[in-house]
Amino acid sequence: MIQTRLDAFLDEQGYDELWFLAPANVAWLTGADTRIDASDAVGVAAARYDGDGVTVLAGPDADRLQTEELDDDVAVETFAWYESSLEAAVVTRAGEDAAADVALDGLATVDAYALRQPLVDGDIERYDQLGQDVASAVEAVCRELQSGDSEHEVGSAVRIALAARDIEPVSIFVGGSERAQRFVRPTPTALELGDYVVVSVTGRRDGLHAGCTRTVAFDAPEWLEARHEAAARVEATAYAATASRVTGEGAGTMGDVFAAIQSAYDAVGWPDRWQAHPQGGATGYSRREWLATPGTDTLLQGPMAYAWTPSLPGVRREDTTLVTADGMVDRLTDTGGWPIQRASAVGSDETYSIPAVLSP
Repeated sequence: MIQTRLDAFLDEQGYDELWFLAPANVAWLTGADTRIDASDAVGVAAARYDGDGVTVLAGPDADRLQTEELDDDVAVETFAWYESSLEAAVVTRAGEDAAADVALDGLATVDAYALRQPLVDGDIERYDQLGQDVASAVEAVCRELQSGDSEHEVGSAVRIALAARDIEPVSIFVGGSERAQRFVRPTPTALELGDYVVVSVTGRRDGLHAGCTRTVAFDAPEWLEARHEAAARVEATAYAATASRVTGEGAGTMGDVFAAIQSAYDAVGWPDRWQAHPQGGATGYSRREWLATPGTDTLLQGPMAYAWTPSLPGVRREDTTLVTADGMVDRLTDTGGWPIQRASAVGSDETYSIPAVLSP
């Protein structure tokens, strides 16, 4: 399916070959992780598609990539790192009618993110396992927490649990009772957790991203249950709005879903809360393939992964879900081992299973 999509793009645009240098795009095409420095926009290898197959161009990492990460049918070419940068090596080898996903001399520049969507069968299979593994790591740590633990200790434990599952942490937020009420995305500190803690994690494997949030209450504040239930209703509304607007007859936009989220906040008594932080969007080979904002005209597609992140003071929600082309919603970050509550969508008869607050 990826080959069919790329062939159609080449024919439509009149290119003979496409070069991918951004790690997200190389991972989508080949499954290989080409990042060694997270701050670099370009990885250690490039991938070319020319209608006949995929060729990877790499320097010192060529042997490792070919041995450990690439399929046998992917050809590998090398260049001398001391003679050329990866970008220059691509320019030297590119044909006359070539395009790349980054700006290179003599090549057209394309936005490749649209090519990655919707997800293909292989993506979905990997996503299903990744979602369970991310949630399993987070929940395993959360079940062992005590109020006297520090946020730093929690963050470190999550990193270890992710690493044991071959998952790279992209973001880890840990907010104890003092900071979770003030900050939506609390990076860990030396403070103790206190009465409760919100742990929010996004992990990456095989280029794909999955995130989940779990809350543990040791001595729950009286308002926690009601606010968590309200945030869960906003999340359920986002699910229902997404599922009803995926690509097809009557397809809707990310802006439509955002409007539903705004209405849900209003219905649960927090009309301006959507302004506090981004509310999520589509996820995949980028943490956010699309970020929903008011009026966003990006059409929804299925199958795609979505991660919505509603919050109220002291409460945050997030799980990664797969929405199919026919509007089915599957929570990928579901282990079956965490307490669940049912939440009803605002303005809809739909209800969804949402992870509840764990009380050890």
